[in-house]
Amino acid sequence: MQGWLLAVDRISAFFGKAFAWLIVGLTLLISFEVFCRYVLNSPNDWVWDTTYILYGILFMMAGAYTLSRNGHVRGDVLYGFFPVRVQAGLDLLLYFLFFFPGVVALVWAGATFAETSWAIREHSSVTASGPPVYHFKTFIPVAGTLLLLQGIAEVVRCVVALRDGAWPARLHDVEEVDVDKLKKMVGVDVPVVPAQGSAR
Repeated sequence: MQGWLLAVDRISAFFGKAFAWLIVGLTLLISFEVFCRYVLNSPNDWVWDTTYILYGILFMMAGAYTLSRNGHVRGDVLYGFFPVRVQAGLDLLLYFLFFFPGVVALVWAGATFAETSWAIREHSSVTASGPPVYHFKTFIPVAGTLLLLQGIAEVVRCVVALRDGAWPARLHDVEEVDVDKLKKMVGVDVPVVPAQGSAR
């Protein structure tokens, strides 16, 4: 089971890190537009459309990756002090109440939007010469499917944590908030199964 969980984490990481390179493209594109607008006094309409399309793809494709790293917004100040089984039970409840209905709706509606967009060869209406957006809309159900797969892995983690009283290992990156340090400062010790050597 642990191997399957880490494999799902790796899939999410692959897509998240691959699409993170869009940040480089966005930076170059916006720098180009700033130069054209303020130095050459010749702004480009297509840059606006392109930047929001690229940012939208980046945002959507990072969802599963962020979930695999346990990085979505949560009230860590309280949640981090709960025993593991309470955390797992709360997560499990919230996954079934909110996560799965929302993500299934995203995949279903996204597939419909993408299909319609491809059928009419939809173009952006934000600017007069808007670029095609049907490629962009295809990423909605793709991102939702990746998020759904990672969500299933997270539910399995919750079940294992309820059973064992410790969270199964997951792949890790840099942590934004060091909750473990905070726990040590106030004397709270929460058992965690150590990550396997192959989890890096």
